[in-house]
Formats: sequence, C-alpha cells, structure tokens
Amino acid sequence: MTKARLDGLCLLLLGSAIFVLAGSAMERMTSGSMEDFKAVYYGSRCLLQHCDPYSESDLLRVYLAEGGERPSDALQRGQRQGITVCVYPPAAFIFIAPFALLPWGPAHALWMILIAGSFILAAFLMWNTGASHAPVISGGLIALLLVNSMSLLMIGNAAGVVVSLCAVAVWCFIEERFAAAGVLCLAACLAIKPHDAGLVWLYFLLAGGVYRKRALQTLAVTAALAIPAVVWVGQVAPHWMRELNSNLATLSAPGGLNSPDPTTASTGTAAMVVNLQSVVSVFRDDPRLYNSVSYLVCGALLLVWSVMTLRSRPTPARAWLALAAVSALTMLATYHRPYDAKLLLLTVPACAMLWAEGGPMGWLALLVNTAGFVLTGDIPLALLVSLTRSLHVDTAGLPGKMLTVVLARPAPLMLLAMSVFYLIALQRLGVGQGRNSAARRPTDKRRP
Repeated sequence: MTKARLDGLCLLLLGSAIFVLAGSAMERMTSGSMEDFKAVYYGSRCLLQHCDPYSESDLLRVYLAEGGERPSDALQRGQRQGITVCVYPPAAFIFIAPFALLPWGPAHALWMILIAGSFILAAFLMWNTGASHAPVISGGLIALLLVNSMSLLMIGNAAGVVVSLCAVAVWCFIEERFAAAGVLCLAACLAIKPHDAGLVWLYFLLAGGVYRKRALQTLAVTAALAIPAVVWVGQVAPHWMRELNSNLATLSAPGGLNSPDPTTASTGTAAMVVNLQSVVSVFRDDPRLYNSVSYLVCGALLLVWSVMTLRSRPTPARAWLALAAVSALTMLATYHRPYDAKLLLLTVPACAMLWAEGGPMGWLALLVNTAGFVLTGDIPLALLVSLTRSLHVDTAGLPGKMLTVVLARPAPLMLLAMSVFYLIALQRLGVGQGRNSAARRPTDKRRP
C-alpha cells in the first residue's frame, strides 16, 4: 500500500468513526430520534396485526398502543404526520417485517447497525474505486460526506440503507464481481425507495450489453418481491392503492410535510427539501408552475443524458460519469431531502478520475463535489439555518427572492450544477474517444 493510499484510507476510517460515534450520540440525545424509521416500523407492525398500514387512524392506534406519544403530548403535528402517514410501497414491508417482529428497542438498534454497516461498506467500495486514480482526494471527499451524514443514524430514514445498497450494486455491476449480490441489492432499493434508485437502474437498462442484462435481472427480482407483498397488503387493506395516493397527496399538498413551498413545516430547518420545486416555489408558490418548470428542466437534462447513454459504448469511465450526473439529477426531479442526497457518494469515482487527468476539469470536479457535499451536509445546513434565521429578507421583489434562494435553498442549485457539470464531462469523454478512434483508423492509401 502506497503512502497516498494509506492516507486516503485513514481519512475514510476517521470519517467513519465520527459518523458512527456522533450519529449514535445524536440519536440518544434528540427527542424526535428515529422518527422516519418509526413510520415504516409501526406500519409493518400494523400490517402484522392485520391492520391497514395506510390508514392514519389504524397506524396511530398501533403507535399509541405501543408507547408512542399521545396527540395531547408535545409532539408537533409535522412529526406525528411523518410517523402515522405511511408512504412506503407494499414491497418495503417485506424488508421491514423482520425488524417489526422485534420490540422497538432491539429493532431500532439493529436498524442503526444496518445503516452504519452498509453505509461504511458503500463508502469503502467507492473509495477503493476512486483510490486507483486519486486516493487522498477520494478519502477526503468521502470523509466529508460521512461526517455530514449523522442524520441517517439520528432519524433512521430508509435512505440510509437504500443509498448504501445502491452504491454496492453499482460497484458490483461495474467491477463485474458478485453480480447476484448486486442484483439483490438494487432490487431491494427499487422495492423500498424507487424514487432514489430508479434512475440508477435506468442507466444500466439504457447502457446495453451486460449492464442491460443486470437491469432486467434486477427488474425480475423486484417483481418477485413486489407481487407477494402486494397480495399480502391487498388482503389486509383492499383499498391500499387509493389510500397510498391520498397519503402522498396529503404530505405533498401546500403546507404539508413534504411540500416544496415556502410554508412547509421543514422550511428553515436542516431537513429542508432539496428538489428543484423548492427553488421555483420561492418565485411563485403555485404547484402547477413549480412542478411544470421543474419537470421541464429535469426532463430536458434526462433526455440529453439518455441519448448520450444510448449512443455510447459502455465503459467503466463512462459509467461512473453517467452515474455521477444522474445521482444529482435524481434529487431534483421529485421529492427528496438531504439524507437522500447521500446518493452523491456515487460521484466520488468520477471526481477522482477527472482529478487524475489534471487540468481545469480536475479542479472543477473537486470544487463541484466539495460544494455539493457541503451544501447537502448535516452540519453546514444546520449552520446555514442558524445564520439565516434572524435575517429578514423582503421577498416581494425579484432581488429579495433571488437572495432567499441563494441563502436559504442553495442545495438544489448546487445539485443542478453538479448534474450539468458531469453531463459536460461525459460529453467531453465521448468526443475525446471519438477523436482517438479517428486517429487510430487506417488511412485510405490510393495508388497514384
């Protein structure tokens, strides 16, 4: 092991230690700890007791019967809504049911261990890939991400597992090792949080070759998991689909817990939404407008990305650049929060490749990645909220709205910049490969 590689590994281990120790401490000290895990845990408990997990009244009854805070207690409406309004697909219960068979104490402890172990494993695999190009840069970036991911352990959102398994699956597919494990990991991601892993799966489908084979295998396994889950939930809750859609609409409605508009409960907190709608809503708080603008921008970027993926031969270098672009784009298209943005872990190998090439693109990659990790990180977001809370900006005019976006919602703008940057890097790689192919092509030597 070279000194640079050892230094990078030390940074990774330091970040992992801080992530585990600080995250565990915050989970014990915070009054609303493990809120997000409670939603899916008590939903699974409800289902195991033959109650409807998508019915707020049924879920609340199970939650209160097992020691949850009563409505009259000092539990904020947004917190209670996040626990008793279930929005996970039926297939998610297949994976949570083993935890739901246990009492809350051991169940949430095992869930924290699963998040910590899988996330550190994913971080190590991404570092190991990037270390072949820039070990210290890769270690530093991943340490920065780990230190700012303590909320994964504090609130227990399933994104901690999904992001980790998604990164493991990507490593398995690109490195062509443990393919069966990669298929199972990505299938679990699609079953639990498809809006986190969907575009990653789409890349492998569009890339062709053995990647497409892995994507189709993943789809088959996902279906094999989802069908019995749907049958199970359908027997207990025949109207689950309508109820799930109603729950999604309730949380996404103006002022709802997951709404991107400025009046939502998470506005002004470190758990703010990071999708592009949250930026557009500052200029005009109209769901028809901010959804349309966001879908138009993200759809155009996704179309460009899809065409570039379809028209190029899949190689590891192109795969990492394409996945770096789409990991940032995933956060912008639909509802996401900073804990989902840990999917940016997939950008580390691409950044290390560009850094190893040298030149302006290497420095830009480092700058873009560092800014992306900082502006979606737990500590910087908490500091940003604390610093801007006392500021009173007049949002009546355009300058005030622009200042509000820059100061209060910089994460979506940075994610958009990351997506565009890696799309440019992907196009640049294609142009460079085309020139090299043309240079190697034999010339037509005609006789005089």
